[in-house]
Amino acid sequence: MSVQTIPGYTYGTAEAARSPVSMEEFADLQKATMFTEEDVRYLRMAGEVLADQVEDILDLWYSWVGSQPHLVYYFSGPDGKPDMNYLQAVRRRFGQWILDTCNRPYDQDWLNYQQEIGLRHHRTKKNQTDGVRSVPHIPMRYLIAFIYPITSTIRPFLAKKGHSPEDVEKMHQAWTKSVIMQVALWCYPYTREGDW
Repeated sequence: MSVQTIPGYTYGTAEAARSPVSMEEFADLQKATMFTEEDVRYLRMAGEVLADQVEDILDLWYSWVGSQPHLVYYFSGPDGKPDMNYLQAVRRRFGQWILDTCNRPYDQDWLNYQQEIGLRHHRTKKNQTDGVRSVPHIPMRYLIAFIYPITSTIRPFLAKKGHSPEDVEKMHQAWTKSVIMQVALWCYPYTREGDW
């Protein structure tokens, strides 16, 4: 599926929110996570490794979320049951997020889309992208807690293409740093003015 046909995927468009985080603040965040040009190189390598494994990764992640009633709850409809159309719509964007994490330049468009993702988890915009009637807000604690499963479970996929243990480790470290930065950015809508 091309990015143009992913419903609700507004990366690099005027529909995406404008990040209130300056490029200088973002540069400082990169320094705080020890994210360097070497990490960019290893993310590109990870992108090549993961490109044909996206569906398998999503199967694993969705299976795990689906087994956690307190998490799948945030995809439930008014009847309390998981909204399968909602889950499928988010899945397409989630798959593209994997590729974006590895392949996109971390520029203003990327920064803007992190704000958009944060807003879509927060009561500000949750449910609007897909026009669903679901739980109106995902607590920030779950964005932060999700860092672990999203980083720990990616490692076996990074190791599947025969790269050296050193390269796998560097890809995994780069992925982890990026996820931590992204979650920090997604938390912006959850904070009061001046607190982020």
